[in-house]
Amino acid sequence: MHSDGMRRLLLTGLLALSFPFLGSAQEGRMPLFGKVKDKIYTAPSGAYRITSPVLQELGGTISDSENAVVFQDKFTIHITIGCFQQDATQRWEFSTRGPKDYLSYFFSTYVFPDFQSAYPDTKVENVEYAPKLMEGTLVVYTLIPGGSMFTHRLAELAPGAPPYVAKRGNMLFVRHGYVYVISLEYAERLTEGHTFKLTLAEENAEIRKRLEDVIRLMEFARPAPEPAQP
Repeated sequence: MHSDGMRRLLLTGLLALSFPFLGSAQEGRMPLFGKVKDKIYTAPSGAYRITSPVLQELGGTISDSENAVVFQDKFTIHITIGCFQQDATQRWEFSTRGPKDYLSYFFSTYVFPDFQSAYPDTKVENVEYAPKLMEGTLVVYTLIPGGSMFTHRLAELAPGAPPYVAKRGNMLFVRHGYVYVISLEYAERLTEGHTFKLTLAEENAEIRKRLEDVIRLMEFARPAPEPAQP
């Protein structure tokens, strides 16, 4: 897939759903592209399913597009899962670059520019690579001035405060021919205010743990076996 085509997928996936909580307009009333049954969300592609990390009883909502889903509540949860099928070009990039370089290339070429298009001052704070997680996983921590999904909480906690610098953890990996981008905001940086005391290392460790917890909720469909040759 050419870069313009992949960017269009990202724009109709990750960023199109990454807006602050909209209250009653998103109270589970929007039709879904995927399916929810017994608190299990299945992606439109069928590539994966996940036990919902939000509770409807606590104001949790699920919204999606053909390529991404957002789980969100009014308090501390905003999780986006993007799932993008690799075409021949992307499979070639993956096979020639290897997991670490490919995921860095994918983030810098497709994901990060789109975050910057929405929030121009977005910066990468730190990058980690976990070779044993999902056979190679990139973790990118980003700082996004004015990009919090919990601005309603800021208005409640500190009326008139300047735009808050949100922090997101982004986890990228490849599974069965799909590139996954899991992104979550670490809302406690905002909601705990002056009582928030974690060091940078502690903060990153907690964000990574939460991202790994999301993966543990997921089940990935294996591709159908190719038909035997006559």
